[in-house]
Amino acid sequence: MSTDKASVNKDTVKKIGRLARLHIPEEQQEKIADELNAILNWIEELNEVDTTGVKPLSSVTGHELPQREDVVSDGNKAKDILANAPEEASGFFVVPKVVE
Repeated sequence: MSTDKASVNKDTVKKIGRLARLHIPEEQQEKIADELNAILNWIEELNEVDTTGVKPLSSVTGHELPQREDVVSDGNKAKDILANAPEEASGFFVVPKVVE
């Protein structure tokens, strides 16, 4: 077992499996622990990279998503919508009275 900062052992794999409601066979627990440790060690290596002055990216292509103006409208579909109503009056749905 590794003595790095981030280390996973068989007991941790069992706990993760239980929390995820997964059955992890005993013979695979050590292998999974080693794989998780390798992933965590790789992440630790990434933390050592100097990113000073590097802007965060949302895309590696540099393309921006097209933006449209946020305009409030009724969609001009009132007649289409009211056509589905069982009853309509003055451009509104008619519903049964629920409060006396």
